Amino acid sequence: QVQLVESGGGLVQAGGSLRLSCAGSGRAFSGYAINWFRQAPGKEREFVAGNNWSGTYYADFVKGRFTITRDNAKNTVYLQMNSLNLEDTAVYYCAASSLTTTAEDGMDYWGKGTLVTVSS
Repeated sequence: QVQLVESGGGLVQAGGSLRLSCAGSGRAFSGYAINWFRQAPGKEREFVAGNNWSGTYYADFVKGRFTITRDNAKNTVYLQMNSLNLEDTAVYYCAASSLTTTAEDGMDYWGKGTLVTVSS
């Protein structure tokens, strides 16, 4: 079983930056694709960014602002978020998948999330 723990969330002003981390347990972590999702209160969860065996993918609303990177030696995936705006406020989740998909149904494991709040 893979355990995922997100960290790095917090309060940030609009236009600022924040770096989220997704730490996974076990040697098998490197065998999974990691994706980031987010969910604002009252809204559906949506895909943000992900690395899988076919490439790196970003949602349109974060292209040019967010960057996903991976350090397999540390069993950690990062989400660098720049130029944050109010609409980026959400709980951010990382999820692991053994498939080349960014769909929620394709995720095998989920973290509990970390809250990002963007203020004016």
